Amino acid sequence: MVPASDAGLRRFPGWLVLLAGVGVAALVLPLAGLLIRTPWPDLPGLLTDPATGQAVLLSMATATVATVVMLLLGVPFAILLSRPGLRGAALLRALVTVPLVLPPVVGGVALFAAMGRSGVIGRPLYDWTGWSMPFTPYAVVAAQVFVAMPFVVLTVEGALRQVDTRVVDAARTLGAGPWRAVWQILLPMIRPSLVSGAVLGWARALGEFGATITFAGNFPGTTRTLPLAVYAELQGQPDRAIGLAVIMFALTVMVLVAVSRRWARPW
Repeated sequence: MVPASDAGLRRFPGWLVLLAGVGVAALVLPLAGLLIRTPWPDLPGLLTDPATGQAVLLSMATATVATVVMLLLGVPFAILLSRPGLRGAALLRALVTVPLVLPPVVGGVALFAAMGRSGVIGRPLYDWTGWSMPFTPYAVVAAQVFVAMPFVVLTVEGALRQVDTRVVDAARTLGAGPWRAVWQILLPMIRPSLVSGAVLGWARALGEFGATITFAGNFPGTTRTLPLAVYAELQGQPDRAIGLAVIMFALTVMVLVAVSRRWARPW
């Protein structure tokens, strides 16, 4: 008797299965090469290196702060975009997707144009306060929010479009205020998608490189996140770069799995 899984697989054309296998290989082989080339005996020393600890802590802290900012700004944006009949929705949605296709270094230049010391916002801010955002941890967060917020907005908007808004309307009719209707009714209905968007945004923020190095620089202990540390080590010590890459890979997978298991389930 043919197993159900094999019978289901045979219903697909051979070329489709072949291309799918090549696609899986394209994803798996680079990771396999990374693990094969990893200098495993050197990892304990790399893990206890103060520079590694600084990069890991900075990456975790900035990505977490960026995720909070993305949720605070992105969820209301997604709610707005999901409303039927919104004028200019197509243009707004196109603007949201721009950071996904824009080269990250161009994003860093755009952040400089907006919030640099001579930028549209940065210039008056510097004149009034004497404070400049570039090359600070705040610049790291700003770069991460810029490149990663589309994941939150688009994921949440897609979920909201599947929600039966009559439930929210009924709650408003029964006396629930706007804040209560959103917080206690609408958001719990899309909890798995909300968590998925936050997790994707966090992972993208953790791995951000181009906009960060352009707008925030690569200063140890201040703006050198883990991806920047990998790049710095790659210039002279490739084995350490591979080790740091494996640490980042393991850290990302552990956090994503833990968060998904704990929070991505429906109520």
